[in-house]
Amino acid sequence: MNQRPAVRPNPNEKLVRVFDTEQESEAMVVHGLLESTGIDSDITSLDAQQDILPGVGGTIILVREEDAEQARRVIEEYRQAPGSDETAEIDISGLPPEEGQK
Repeated sequence: MNQRPAVRPNPNEKLVRVFDTEQESEAMVVHGLLESTGIDSDITSLDAQQDILPGVGGTIILVREEDAEQARRVIEEYRQAPGSDETAEIDISGLPPEEGQK
């Protein structure tokens, strides 16, 4: 599968906000997800002076207007994926399981 190089949308194009979060790390995950499906996206920080606008800020993801519907669908599918943040219990003791224990 040939992947085209990631290209940020041109700021002169009509861009649409498809995702926002207060956590930059979450925005980076979503940005990578969109890029992996071939949707070019741009991350922008919204920082406001907290003494003037408390609680305003965060990170948004913008995509081209024609990609917005597909981007929202990809994000929604990601949010509904089962077990994305669950961890498995792994026995790291190195001992074989006791009889009747698994």
